[in-house]
This record gives sequence, C-alpha cells and structure tokens, in this order.
Amino acid sequence: MARAGLTADRLTAAAAELADEVGFENVSLSALARRFGVKDASLYSHVRNLQDLRVRLALLAGGEMIDRIAAAVAGRAGKDALAAFADAYRDYALKHPGRYAATQIRVDRSLVADSPAMRRTAEITYGMLRAYGLEEPDLTDAVRLLRSTFHGYCALESTGAFGAPRDVRESWDRAIDALHVALANWPRGGQHGPLPQVPR
Repeated sequence: MARAGLTADRLTAAAAELADEVGFENVSLSALARRFGVKDASLYSHVRNLQDLRVRLALLAGGEMIDRIAAAVAGRAGKDALAAFADAYRDYALKHPGRYAATQIRVDRSLVADSPAMRRTAEITYGMLRAYGLEEPDLTDAVRLLRSTFHGYCALESTGAFGAPRDVRESWDRAIDALHVALANWPRGGQHGPLPQVPR
C-alpha cells in the first residue's frame, strides 16, 4: 500500500485490527509499517512512538465499547440497565480481545479528561449506579466492583479457564443477579454487618 494517505487515525484503526488478530501486546510499529508496506520511519510523522499508538488505540477502543454499552442501556434502569451494560461489555471483550486489552492500560488522567469517549463512559457508568441511590465514595467503590468482576470473568472465559460443565452464560447471568443484590443493598457510609433483604 502506498505511503500517501497515512494518518494517525488510519494507523490507529489498523492497529486495532492488528490487535484483535495477534494480541494487543504484539502490536508494534514494525508490524504496522509492514501492513501498510512502508518503512518504520514513515509512521513517526503520525505517531510519536509505540506508547502514543497504544494510547490512541485505548481511546479508540474505549469509544467503541461505550457506544455499544450506551445503546444497550438506553431507556433502561436498575437491574435491566445493569444486565444490558454487563452483556454489552462482555460481548465487546470477547469479540474484540485485542481492542479490549487496550482499554485496560493506564492512560494519563489529562488525556482521559480531554477524551469525550472517556467522559461519556464515566457519565453512563455513574448514572447507572446512581439509580441505586449511590453517592461518593460508594460510587467509586461500586465502579471498581463492577470493573473487576466483568474484567475477571471475561479474562477467564476468553482463555477457556472455566472447566466445569455449567454453562458460562448461566453463571454470568447469576453473577449479574448477585451484583444487583449487592448494589441494591450497598452498605452506606462504610457500614458493615448483615445486609437487608433485596427490595421486591
């Protein structure tokens, strides 16, 4: 492919495709240059280095993921919103493993603040959780619970680590039920001890 027409956006999109094919950790500037039929040096007019490319990829993937989540949760609230959010998250993680891995890297907070996609992610996630009556610092704690549960489950499922005969989708649905119970009965203000019954 000719060098003409290369842009940072085209390189990032190609890197996203490459990540899904060979794994995020295997994306390199050399591999990307080969895909476009150019020398490595040609890429430096568009991206500073590999880390810059990875951040661009993380922001691209994060935007794609939240678009899918937003469409899934639109018009929903409570457990319905939680389940739709979780399902869209899992679907993206399993269908786009390389892109999804990119969303897990740490991105400089100033770049996150400047990213419409990252701001939208926070708005949708926190908005869903506020429907459970949560405020800070419980909101941050709840976000961490959801992220660690979703990520851990998807990471294990993607590697075939669940060996029991129980269907993984059935277990996923039960996990969402359990998260709903936890969110609906969140211990406020650092309270501990027995939890109340889930509202019917």
